[in-house]
Amino acid sequence: MDDLEQILSDLVAIDSVNPDLIAGAAGETKIAHYIAHWLETAGLKVQLIEPISGRPNVVAIAHGTGGGKTLLFNGHMDTVGAGGMENPHQPTIKNGRLYGRGAYDMKGGLAACMVAMAAAQKEHLRGDVIFTAVVDEEFSSLGTQQLATRFHTDGAIVSEFTELQLILTHKGFAWFEVETQGRAAHGSRPDLGIDAIVKMGKVLVALDKLDLALRSNPSHPLLGSGSVHASLISGGKEPSTYPDRCLLSIERRTLPGETPSQVEGEVQAIIDKIHNKDASFRAVVRRGIDRSPLETSEEVGIVKAVQAAAGKILNHPLLIAGVPFWTDAALLSEAGTPSVLLGPSGSGAHADVEWVDLASVRTCADIYLATAKEFCS
Repeated sequence: MDDLEQILSDLVAIDSVNPDLIAGAAGETKIAHYIAHWLETAGLKVQLIEPISGRPNVVAIAHGTGGGKTLLFNGHMDTVGAGGMENPHQPTIKNGRLYGRGAYDMKGGLAACMVAMAAAQKEHLRGDVIFTAVVDEEFSSLGTQQLATRFHTDGAIVSEFTELQLILTHKGFAWFEVETQGRAAHGSRPDLGIDAIVKMGKVLVALDKLDLALRSNPSHPLLGSGSVHASLISGGKEPSTYPDRCLLSIERRTLPGETPSQVEGEVQAIIDKIHNKDASFRAVVRRGIDRSPLETSEEVGIVKAVQAAAGKILNHPLLIAGVPFWTDAALLSEAGTPSVLLGPSGSGAHADVEWVDLASVRTCADIYLATAKEFCS
């Protein structure tokens, strides 16, 4: 087993399930200390910085000699729960694949960053190379939120799984809550009761029409269209009572250029249209959290550096693509750091069988190092 396989095996063997997803889960403390110790042994300057008490980010810096650009590598340490996985934290290598929870999402990328950082430390580049292994990406991204404005760099690579494609754009999202308001009454008194759940049915029908309209009009060359779906619904107290309240959670996936206010307006327009046709319809809309999409120009320096590095390692540039899911790269981009995604191949993110292709992890480590040499020299 070579160094990279050993590192990745060690990372997968450490339970780092996000405790905000699974109550009482292990969290990132143990894996953070492993990563910090390994990087310190490789000669890097390392800090542990806690955005959440007891859950530290790891920050490692390969200091440059001066005058070069600064490059950031970023990856998250937390994973989702094990679900129905067998032996989720017992790494298994078979046919060039390493299996286990987090192998693909995204400890393969973390391992590649660690190997690249150790090698970059020996290159004596002009610019600094910084690696942030962060907490909480799978829940609310407090780890990268803390560091995005603290470390200003000239470019960043987020090492999420991308099948060795260079990702320049991804969707954002906005969460909303709709509450329909009825009138409680005995089930035998339809003359007195107003059914908040039935009223919500009208909202659901309209949401379905909105989603179909969005997806029938793809407007982004790499991402296609936005979308909307109903996530959670609750209401009612017992079978014999008209429900006075129904609560619906909605997620709207957004494209670059779409704003939270704009998509909130879409939901409010649904409510207003129903009310205009049904005077007894009452509902309120509340905006929850939102995250911006990512869109990075092909003309920025980090993109050109990655493509030049890929040409040296693979003898061809990387395919440029977009992904539908949200990542911490958007937070870095919002803070002023041009950011891209590049990571290994595999399968099973959040699934019961998860694996990463080891050869692709090695390729990522090679491209990361070559990018550092190209970008920071």
